Amino acid sequence: MIKINRKPVPGYVNFDFDNIKFGQTMADHMFVADYEDGVWKNIRIEPYGPITFNPAMMALHYGQAIFEGMKATKTYDGVPVIFRPEEHAKRFNNSARRMAMPEFPEDLFVEAVKTLVAVDNEWIPKGDDAALYIRPFMIATDEQLGVRTSDKYKMMIICAPAGQYYSKPVKLLAESFYTRAAMGGIGYVKAAGNYAASLLPAIEAKKKGYDQVLWLDAREHKYVQEVGTMNIFFVIDGVVITPSTEEKTILKGITRDSIITILRDKGYQVVERKLSIDEVRQAHKDGTLSEIFGSGTAAVVSLVSDLSYKDEIYHLDGEYKIATLVKKEINMIRQGLKEDKFNWLYPAVIDNDVTV
Repeated sequence: MIKINRKPVPGYVNFDFDNIKFGQTMADHMFVADYEDGVWKNIRIEPYGPITFNPAMMALHYGQAIFEGMKATKTYDGVPVIFRPEEHAKRFNNSARRMAMPEFPEDLFVEAVKTLVAVDNEWIPKGDDAALYIRPFMIATDEQLGVRTSDKYKMMIICAPAGQYYSKPVKLLAESFYTRAAMGGIGYVKAAGNYAASLLPAIEAKKKGYDQVLWLDAREHKYVQEVGTMNIFFVIDGVVITPSTEEKTILKGITRDSIITILRDKGYQVVERKLSIDEVRQAHKDGTLSEIFGSGTAAVVSLVSDLSYKDEIYHLDGEYKIATLVKKEINMIRQGLKEDKFNWLYPAVIDNDVTV
């Protein structure tokens, strides 16, 4: 049972929904749960605000920190809905297992997200590219030094109104020196350290005029993996190709999976396999590379206009037929304008709570 302590004066009344900056303004409430003595307890929703912590809190020193990213929207008739929360619950626990952290009950995860979104549903902005971004995360909270797993943890969920993540097609720099993830590592989980390690290469790419890094494999710097903020797709000779997740070096994106499902349902050939940067370059040279696009919770679907590798720039200026199709399909499903045949939407309703 989730206890709810509502904020007396809602903040959305004075928020400028026409000028949304991603991740800079938080909704009114947050979900909190504490893990102690092997049990999740103190389960509640309370007004959003700072939390206190000891300087020796283990998450700050040894990096036990994981997170998820998901979205809530409203259908055309005003019903708040969440996109595939059960898959995010599974991935959250996949990250927890790899980082030696306790799993969070998946049914409680879904209930917590649904309840929090129901409480803060007025924060959901309108528009095709707008949503309420939802950030579940877990941190180790033991207060001592020493390289070991923590005995105590805090799981929280915060939300922020979000607009379009990329307002125009992005330019990517294929990274030939830095590496993001290797086999046996943690590249397939949403651990905070994964993203910290990607920041310097992203800064260097932006200095060169690019929006993000396209990561290659750690062993040979030959095979495409993912972009810093999203998974990646290529359309070569009419076939949609995306890097395989079998080696556990890239994130199993839920938007990625949704795109694969939609395209296969519509009869497109989608292949998950190793794809070398040389194959991409050759496809561009012989004219068979028609689209590159990224996918992710924040970006949904982002067109790629330029890919640079070792001082060569490969430009695309086609109509992006497939990328546009899948983005439209996902948006229409979220808005209730198209049948949810895959049962991806969960209405944000309060099932079982105690308001205090």
